[in-house]
Amino acid sequence: MRPCQPPLPLQPGDLLQVIAPSGTLREFEAFQRGVEIWRSHGYRVELTPGYDDRWGYLAGKDGDRRKQLLTALNDPDCRGILCARGGYGGARLLEDWSWAKHEPKWLIGFSDITSLLMSLSQQGISGVHAPLLTTLAAEPDWSVQRLFDWVEGRSLAPLQGTGWSGGQATGLLLTVNLTVATNLLGTPAQPDFADTILALEDVGEAPYRIDRMLTQWRLCGALQQVKGIAIGRFSQCNPPANIPSFTVEEVLRDRLGDLGIPVVSNLPFGHDGVNAALPVGISVQLDGDRGLLSLNETIPN
Repeated sequence: MRPCQPPLPLQPGDLLQVIAPSGTLREFEAFQRGVEIWRSHGYRVELTPGYDDRWGYLAGKDGDRRKQLLTALNDPDCRGILCARGGYGGARLLEDWSWAKHEPKWLIGFSDITSLLMSLSQQGISGVHAPLLTTLAAEPDWSVQRLFDWVEGRSLAPLQGTGWSGGQATGLLLTVNLTVATNLLGTPAQPDFADTILALEDVGEAPYRIDRMLTQWRLCGALQQVKGIAIGRFSQCNPPANIPSFTVEEVLRDRLGDLGIPVVSNLPFGHDGVNAALPVGISVQLDGDRGLLSLNETIPN
């Protein structure tokens, strides 16, 4: 994975464009609250035409959603792109896609937006794995402030988790939704995993499916390349009722615990809870003894 450069810091008054590159918008009240949070910090937030379209489970046809992204990228006044929600559909935009040459812009989201964040990182541009507009209002104050601190050029405090495997490792941070990233293995959107700190989260996947995905990462050699693993929240991932199963934690320990690298769990990011902002492609240190994930960089002003 190549080191990524964050765009220039945002400041109140900057223009941000809202796009819906994935699933169709359903949480309209939560969405409006998220928009208002950005506006309350002094930003001009414009809703790109088509953000509320619907085509089955997608927020419009692929060409229309791709047009939203291109419109935001090509707008010389736009400084950042806010994703409305996740769901599914981001990877479909990457077919026959190339990132246009433009001034680096902030791309902010998580879950299905993993596909766009991974692809953008290969251009050397750091996006932010952070709350979507439909989830931002549910964040505690410190998490909202953390997001604004990063995009406005201030440093971030380390995140505290639980060390599973000791030692320290330094690498480039790649925070992903496990399911989305697994489906991108072997595609042009997959970065080189060498020298990365891989941060994983997921939602709604039974333990055996998490096992299956991590086994695929092992079989293709991806997990053997990373320097450390940071584990966020695996929510709604309980075993099916009345069926013999491992727990999610047992699966994660089994599939990740023998790699000989630092592993830190219980970090505050992912679905259904605090989703602390984490920049993509930035140098971090993972401390398996103290259970800490710390950034080594700040945004150059």
